[in-house]
Amino acid sequence: MRVQVRGKNGFVVTDAISKYAESKLDKVERFFKENLEAFVVCKIYKDHHKVEVTIPTKYYTMRAEVSDDDMYAAIDLTIDKLESQIRKHKNKITRSLQKKEHTGELFRDELDLDALQRELIFEPIKRKSITLDKMDTEEAITALEMLGHDFYIYRNEDTEKVNIVYLRNDGKYGVIETQ
Repeated sequence: MRVQVRGKNGFVVTDAISKYAESKLDKVERFFKENLEAFVVCKIYKDHHKVEVTIPTKYYTMRAEVSDDDMYAAIDLTIDKLESQIRKHKNKITRSLQKKEHTGELFRDELDLDALQRELIFEPIKRKSITLDKMDTEEAITALEMLGHDFYIYRNEDTEKVNIVYLRNDGKYGVIETQ
């Protein structure tokens, strides 16, 4: 796997960081048949470091982004996140892409996913049932802020459809309207 490591926000990539990222990405390479290219962006902020890894393939682009106090820890967590995504979506990606030519050539067949999943410790999934309240978007934003959540699901009082209001990375709000 070819790895390109870049620094942003004033972060200068050292040889140690570059080699560390390359060695960690070797773990992800075992999932694929073809030789891929990975783009690693290391950013530094006042109170944390952020690592973004993007691996474009012919049919699918994998991406993970993690923030941490330590750059090495952020790299580790990003690679773990990528591996988890690949394990979770390998069968789904393969099935959905089988209609296209040569997509079976993307992933390795001999990987034992059951053995790989035993390496992970899964936390139980929490299920929650909610009753949708009728309200307008401004009321939903207020409810979102009061709860301190990243999103809020509600029934739009004008359209009677289910909507989701969410907090964007830029601090503004977005609305997803369902059909």
